[in-house]
Amino acid sequence: MRLTTMIFLAAAALSGNALAADPAIDISRAFARASAPGQPSAAVYLTIKNNGAVADKLLRISTPIAASAELHTMSMTDHVMKMREVTDVAIAANTTLTMTPGAGYHVMLTGLKQALVEGQAVPLQLTFDRAGVVDVQIKIDALTTAY
Repeated sequence: MRLTTMIFLAAAALSGNALAADPAIDISRAFARASAPGQPSAAVYLTIKNNGAVADKLLRISTPIAASAELHTMSMTDHVMKMREVTDVAIAANTTLTMTPGAGYHVMLTGLKQALVEGQAVPLQLTFDRAGVVDVQIKIDALTTAY
């Protein structure tokens, strides 16, 4: 076999492995409650499914409708809610991370530039370590929606 053919085949094999190792991220059920008049912040919840064979990390979130979007975790200790910003969220291979009201992770939007209006959808951009940028639409539910 000629050297150039061997180099081409080796490069193709490496390229195929690199593509196969990149996880497939699916985002679903992205939602938030409508905001009350003058409300400066809102929480967003969503489901992230890592269909890949390699772990990934959610590193950043942004949206044009808020001054900032942060990853937060919430916990209850002695009937006191504690909310903390986290720098990233790991999503193991072949797993699903579900952000729900009342526990665990959520996205905190602060400095809302517009009201979140029931029935509308607003953009959210998620940046992952391996999968890159994923754009989603947040469905805005009624302010009184129970989850």
